[in-house]
Amino acid sequence: MTTASNDILSWTNQDPRESQLFNSWGVLYRFQTTVSPNGQSVTTLWRAIRPNKEDRVAKLEWSANGGLGRVVIGKNTLPMADLVIPDPRQYGTRFFNGPDGLQYRWRPSPTSADILLQDSNGVVIAFFRPTRQTRYQIGDVFGELHFVRTAGAGTVMHPPIMDTVTVTAMLYRFCAQWNL
Repeated sequence: MTTASNDILSWTNQDPRESQLFNSWGVLYRFQTTVSPNGQSVTTLWRAIRPNKEDRVAKLEWSANGGLGRVVIGKNTLPMADLVIPDPRQYGTRFFNGPDGLQYRWRPSPTSADILLQDSNGVVIAFFRPTRQTRYQIGDVFGELHFVRTAGAGTVMHPPIMDTVTVTAMLYRFCAQWNL
């Protein structure tokens, strides 16, 4: 499976809640986590819309014990768990309903270390590929998020789907890291 280089985002930091996703054009997404004086952790996902200008895509409010809490994406608030629902039929697979109302699922590839994102027809529209730690000026990269521009309905590179893919990829990585 190949993707154009601009459709690959290098993902910094082993902790996906405090990381940046960038390509040859620069940083496209940035996860920033803050902890309030009462111990509440909130991760904000920012998307670059032009140089030195970002829009807030999502706000993830973690539960008091550091587990999954709730997420605000646009005007929608829902439990984070709704974006990483374990599939009891296949280990390591998690699904969610996208902004288009269709079901998507992250699942381990049977042939590589990739984590595949499939649309409701089983077509791979994106994947996360763990990489050997590589140092870049922006930060150390531990993986790549690949968008398959031509797959499925061809909407994966458009903001509502692309933003949801980025949020769910982060949550999938978080759940895998902490065995949630």
